[in-house]
Amino acid sequence: MCETLNEKHHSGMKTLPVSDAVGTVLAHDITEIRTGEFKGCAFRKGHIIQAEDVCRLQRLGKEHLYVLSVSEDELHEDEAAYRLANALMGEGVCMQGSPREGKINIIADRDGLLKINEAALLDFNMLGDIMCATTHDNTVVKKGQLVAGTRAIPLIAKKEVVEQAEHLCKVPGGVINVKALRKPKTGVVITGNEVYYGKIQDAFAPVITKKIDEFGGEIIGTYYAPDDQEHIETRLRELLDAGADLLITTGGMSVDPDDVTRFAIRKLGATDITYGSAVLPGAMFMVAYLNTENETTQNIPILGIPACGMYHKTTVFDLVLPRILAGEHIGRMELAELGHGGLCLNCEVCRYPVCPFGK
Repeated sequence: MCETLNEKHHSGMKTLPVSDAVGTVLAHDITEIRTGEFKGCAFRKGHIIQAEDVCRLQRLGKEHLYVLSVSEDELHEDEAAYRLANALMGEGVCMQGSPREGKINIIADRDGLLKINEAALLDFNMLGDIMCATTHDNTVVKKGQLVAGTRAIPLIAKKEVVEQAEHLCKVPGGVINVKALRKPKTGVVITGNEVYYGKIQDAFAPVITKKIDEFGGEIIGTYYAPDDQEHIETRLRELLDAGADLLITTGGMSVDPDDVTRFAIRKLGATDITYGSAVLPGAMFMVAYLNTENETTQNIPILGIPACGMYHKTTVFDLVLPRILAGEHIGRMELAELGHGGLCLNCEVCRYPVCPFGK
């Protein structure tokens, strides 16, 4: 657009007559007041002036506007936001509507486990003039739930910065994605002489059933076993024969001579056994994997829950289960990483997952 004598350059902006401003970017909000009827924003900063806006602006008493023009090496904030969101998204997420004022939200497109590539996100935010904020990695989310927001910070973004951001987002799985969770067929073996012989009432079964139900799974069998290695192993094999693709054992995880559950799991043929986690409650938690000849389920996870699972509403089990159902392999490294944020504060009213535990 040719400059006129009325144009004034000021901090990257210029003043234009309203009639000459079509196609430029409004650099400030414009308020409309109708006495007794309305007072609010008629045009927001960042709006691209259209031909049909001219008359309305003139009715609002605007003869000149502060505007920005977009050069070939720049992008309007809304276009930049769209490109940034598109680059950040992996599977299982989508944009929530269209960009507005340079910002757009990203939401879950299915129920599942939110995964954030934290290293790539940091590189993205280090570029400057753009940003992305997310909720925590490994959060269980529902379809439609807000998981991230991204925006261009200035009204006009440098195209080079957006292109750099797009390049950084080319990582396997994307920077933000939601993994689908499988619905497990769960076999449970509750161990302990005191429960098996009826000296105390079991409190584990309803806890586990509730947590499996929350993920749409089913309990295909719940067995009770004394502190006997062979008995526990036999029950686990029966559950495998019944089609279990997730085994859960309770109790028998400490160093007491009668606590033989983990030895029964080893005798079952489980490999890649990790005993002990950096989480309280749940330090004596165990994860193991059983290789089978079943072509569809070759690695069956086995989770050993210590006694804390009866008394605490939220434990390491709640942190690990969704990741197992998302197909992740949990080993020593994953359990050690949980130490940062792995201390439950035992609040009077448990608000998990809206709390620091596991984050």
